[in-house]
Amino acid sequence: MGVGVSDWRLARAVARRGQLGVISGTGLDTVVVRRLQLGDIGGHLKKAFDAFPFPDIAKGIWDRYFIPDGKSPDQPFKSKPMPSIKPGKAFIDLTVVSSFVEVYLAKLEHTGHVGINLLEKIQLPTVPALFGAMLAKVDFVLMGAGIPRQIPGILDCLSRFELTRHHIDVVGALPGEAFYADFDPSRFSHGMPTELKRPQFLAIISSSVLAQTLARKCTPPVDGFVVEGPTAGGHNAPPRGAMVLDERGEPIYGPRDETDLNVMRDLGLPFWLAGSYGSPDKIQEALNEGAVGVQIGTPFAFCDESGIEAHLKARAIQAVLSGKVRVRTDALASPTKFPFKIIEMEGTMADPKIYAGRKRICDLGYLRSCYKKDDATIGYRCPSEPAEDFIAKGGAAEELEGRQCICNGLISTIGMPQVRDGVAEIPVMTSGRDIEVIKQFMKPGRCSYTADDVLDHLLDAHGAANTKLEPQEAVIAG
Repeated sequence: MGVGVSDWRLARAVARRGQLGVISGTGLDTVVVRRLQLGDIGGHLKKAFDAFPFPDIAKGIWDRYFIPDGKSPDQPFKSKPMPSIKPGKAFIDLTVVSSFVEVYLAKLEHTGHVGINLLEKIQLPTVPALFGAMLAKVDFVLMGAGIPRQIPGILDCLSRFELTRHHIDVVGALPGEAFYADFDPSRFSHGMPTELKRPQFLAIISSSVLAQTLARKCTPPVDGFVVEGPTAGGHNAPPRGAMVLDERGEPIYGPRDETDLNVMRDLGLPFWLAGSYGSPDKIQEALNEGAVGVQIGTPFAFCDESGIEAHLKARAIQAVLSGKVRVRTDALASPTKFPFKIIEMEGTMADPKIYAGRKRICDLGYLRSCYKKDDATIGYRCPSEPAEDFIAKGGAAEELEGRQCICNGLISTIGMPQVRDGVAEIPVMTSGRDIEVIKQFMKPGRCSYTADDVLDHLLDAHGAANTKLEPQEAVIAG
């Protein structure tokens, strides 16, 4: 769904109904510090900060970023620490607290299950983000956009407060040369139980071969899978083989990109199907294929509880109702080199003129790549940063074409754009290919709908709520 779209409000609304509500864990440090600078509207953050088990850490972050009554619209947000392979205490503490806060709020006032979704491509914040979520007793961890075979072992280490090593991908590393980000949770162990609850791990995959690897060669193995097709929103796995584009410049997917569900069934682990499964018929189809349920993003992304800024959400819904919506799979936009689905909407980064007029800057750093410098130290570069900087760091000029600052764009989409010289960052809107499906959730005379409307329609239509395998949920929202 993007950064902050599946936030604590949406995850809680879904979890209260007995399904799995999943928060987006990407960029939570930025989301939380900007909510603080907007004045903690509703006072929800204060409740979560007060519950953090290490008050001095929480107070330091609160005092640094909280602005009573909120900043003025033309005032820039304060910066926060950038991710790095050897982060300082400020970055670690902020990442841990931010994950704790979001999961804590999502789990309030119900007994349902809550998960957190992270991207394998964004490695540097992963371990402290997982630890913060575990402090808040997160139930599931979901991860895709890469091969997350380290995560089950990392969850084991964190649950025992052990030093945790995360192998980091570094461009230019020699064969046999390894780089690690270390996280020591022992300084957070004072006054805590001897072990934390270990969440279940669901790998988001698009290949049955990868599923076999994660089921048989991980120690411990994964607990299940979300099998995602290329019509899902956000980042998609690239097509198998050479990238071939159609006349619109979109990647062409074919039979090789379909996951072998016979293999998935044979693995004996629960799996959910994702990518255009937001209708009762598609849920039944998934169940008939042996899935325990479906993962749904787009229908929940545009409901009332999602984090998308209200005006943008209303415009997207109106475009759907008028039949004028278009979602494009952009092969170049994301610095990750993964295809990324974008709604073509005026006033957003999908407009070529707006894209061309934006001054390149990389000040959030989530999608930077680590690379080995000539002096053997680690550097960081992103094809969305200023071209001269990227090339000076050894980046190839051809990698610059069409790259968008997905980090700033997605944060802008949830109504918290950075402001520079009086100019606000422009949003990037992502959606699954099946965005028109949202029409089925709107009652006559309405141009909006709630998470309950989605679940009522999907589950009550054929009784899918009775097919869930406890504690596995039939619907994963996030």
